[in-house]
Amino acid sequence: MKLAENKSLRWKIMASIVAAFLIMSASLALTMLMEHYVLKSVGESYKSNSELNVFANDLARLENSLELYIEYRTFESIDAYYASLARVEDLCDAMQDSPSTNEVRQKEYVVNQLAQSFLYYSSKAVAERRANSTSGNFYLQSLECYRFLLEEIQKLNILYMQNNAEFYAADRNNINLLFKVYAVFFALFFVFILALLNLLIGKITRPLAEISSVALRVAQQDFDVPLFNKKSHDEIGNICRAFDRMIISIREYIDKIWEKARTENELRERQMEMQALYADAQLKAFQSQINPHFLFNTLNTGAQLAMMEGADKTCFFIEQTSDFFRYNIAQKEDASIDDELGLVDNFVYIMKVRFGKRLEFVKNIPEQHKFSQRLPAMTLQPLVENCIQHGLQNSMGKVFLSVKEADGFVEILVGDNGSKFDSAVRKEILKAARSGGMKSLSAKENSLEGKGGEHTGIGLINVFSRLRIYFHRDDVFDIFSEDDSEMKFLIRIPNV
Repeated sequence: MKLAENKSLRWKIMASIVAAFLIMSASLALTMLMEHYVLKSVGESYKSNSELNVFANDLARLENSLELYIEYRTFESIDAYYASLARVEDLCDAMQDSPSTNEVRQKEYVVNQLAQSFLYYSSKAVAERRANSTSGNFYLQSLECYRFLLEEIQKLNILYMQNNAEFYAADRNNINLLFKVYAVFFALFFVFILALLNLLIGKITRPLAEISSVALRVAQQDFDVPLFNKKSHDEIGNICRAFDRMIISIREYIDKIWEKARTENELRERQMEMQALYADAQLKAFQSQINPHFLFNTLNTGAQLAMMEGADKTCFFIEQTSDFFRYNIAQKEDASIDDELGLVDNFVYIMKVRFGKRLEFVKNIPEQHKFSQRLPAMTLQPLVENCIQHGLQNSMGKVFLSVKEADGFVEILVGDNGSKFDSAVRKEILKAARSGGMKSLSAKENSLEGKGGEHTGIGLINVFSRLRIYFHRDDVFDIFSEDDSEMKFLIRIPNV
């Protein structure tokens, strides 16, 4: 029983069907055996009469062949005589050959003896006819013997009928008993099938009814319901355990609601701070009071005019500048890494046109790889701009950007070949970004203008603060210098 409890519902249903099929097959086999027994009993009852009739028919053919041969002496008649003689002798060998106290056996013995006498006289009659004798004594004796033989065969047939009737009466009682046993067996089989189906259906419907009742209480926001604690490993047990886990999860979720409510105000404040930082980044990126929509429309008009005049390079430059402003006008709070990289390409193209060969931009990004991870909008462009301003302090400026996946993060590295980043400025920027708050942010930016304003660009603190607020963690950004001639910004985006 414990083995069946660990089986699946499919297995239990199949086992029930197989059990019912086996019992039905046993019932069918029993019916066939009973039918075979009845037919065999009836056949045995009349077998003796049938065999005696065959014996009488062979004797009749033998007598007829003898009569034809005695009268006409033909080859056909003598051949038929000897064929019938052989069959009769075989049948005589199977009959009672000794006297018996049993009336039927004794009558068989009498018939056998008369048949032997008939065969003897008929053989003598055939020999006499072959010798051309005309006396016919043996032939007459054979006819007389045949007449007595037929009378005894009729008496034996009657005895067979009486004896078979007695056997049939006894067999009929046995057959009736067998039919009663079969009826009881079939009734037990029917009851067993009903009990098996009731047990199987009950194992399915009772847990489902309990689940339905508990689900109704849960729908009415009553979560103080008992758990099922089912130990079976079938589908019903899996459903009950899943429902138990759901109830436990709901209770845990309700317990966490109060904890989440405590942090809701803080999250709202962070969201507002994020929006303010984003607006500030856009404001510093534009660095002008020009209406961006007016400027964007003007750039599009200039691109069309350049195209009409055949100035392809000028047209492409204006289109890149237009795409750059389109991205800013979109007013998105966050963007994918691929979108940010596209904005950087536009910006770098504009800067290359401005600075020419003085600016070298190296990008190391895996080919045919899509980076769909999200981060705050306007994150990479301010860093690249800062590196361009810092790197061009030398005669030749080199800015590099790489993206790779490592240890569950997407690492974005932006750097230049300028002078080493001042460690005091680095500490001040990281401290200001991780402390949070617009007041501390503004104070820190103002205090850094004299220490390293060229490194802050349009607001490194702004960029790092938005990253911290967006990802709710402090390990997503860093500033470091590997030697005296390179400065690098590292952004680590969780790869989720």
